Amino acid sequence: MAAHKTRLTYNDVVATLPSLAPDEQLNLLEALSSVLKKAMLPGVKRHNLLELEGLGADVWSKVNIENYVRQERDSWN
Repeated sequence: MAAHKTRLTYNDVVATLPSLAPDEQLNLLEALSSVLKKAMLPGVKRHNLLELEGLGADVWSKVNIENYVRQERDSWN
């Protein structure tokens, strides 16, 4: 005969928290964090810094870079 497992609800878990020792509560928090991170990974898109290459090129194409740099350096004084 197979053992019947009952599913704990959110309220069951919360009600149990005060009976756990602080180190057990911390372990539970770490376990929950790990489960959440794994659950969120498929939806998370990692970006590469090189994806920003060329961003705003249309704005900078109208700027004289030498004048811009000179003006910026002059503003430091």
